Amino acid sequence: MTAAEESAFCRRLVDAGRYAIDAPGHPARQEAVRRCRRDLEDLGCAVLPGFLSRFGLDLLREEALARRPCAYYSSAGKTNVYFSDDDPSLSPDHPRRMFTERTNAFITSDHYGDETSSRRLYRWPALTRFIADCLDKDPLYIYDDPISNMIVNVCRPGASFNWHFDTNEFTITMLLKPASAGGQFEYVPNLRTAEDERYEEVKRVLEGDRRRVVRLDLRPGDLQIFLGRFSLHRVTENTGVDDRLLLIMSYAEKPGMIGSLHRTRELYGKITAAHMQAGQNRVRSDALLD
Repeated sequence: MTAAEESAFCRRLVDAGRYAIDAPGHPARQEAVRRCRRDLEDLGCAVLPGFLSRFGLDLLREEALARRPCAYYSSAGKTNVYFSDDDPSLSPDHPRRMFTERTNAFITSDHYGDETSSRRLYRWPALTRFIADCLDKDPLYIYDDPISNMIVNVCRPGASFNWHFDTNEFTITMLLKPASAGGQFEYVPNLRTAEDERYEEVKRVLEGDRRRVVRLDLRPGDLQIFLGRFSLHRVTENTGVDDRLLLIMSYAEKPGMIGSLHRTRELYGKITAAHMQAGQNRVRSDALLD
């Protein structure tokens, strides 16, 4: 398939008429970029409703549904918001020692071949450029982690994804299938900075303080750009009768970024030679805990 044919296919996966993401200079694209930058600055999160076309949503959802048997459910049971080990040297009520149940699952990147529509969209240069413009970051790179650069979060009935921070500064998500009840995305904007973990602020949220918590009502096909490195976030319990499916695409400001050995094992149940080779010398964007 030629580059032009590949681009034409990817264009069908999104609402190109509404957002014109592959047409730099188009008023619709400029407005979407302007709105995303404003919302990211003010709220740490931007949502583009109906970003996927009906054709694209159906294809990507069917690919995820077909791979549900491959989803990995961690046996660890409880994690803290940093996905780190317990540290007995800290006080019992320190956020690094506050562990909660995590019952969601992930379909990892290695289950998606290059021929899949999800992978093709993820690697579409026009989408990467659009996301880079929305984030006002140039250049932007595909996240190099072979396990987690493009994954699907599976939240089955009774499951939830507990409070946590992301490894990457920003994450791109597309809701493929909502829960029929529950399964709400909640976050606390800009709770920590690249220079300060703000443990006391984190502790207050974990103890139930909801004064800064924002809940989003996401719809199937919505695109969400989220600064999850600095904003504590979670998915509440799925109280419905079927799975919630969320496609997650990760990008990076630096080439070569990859997840930590501990976090990758914990979340996805496997590591690769790339993780072993990177070890503790992996590329980082800051010195925060994962």
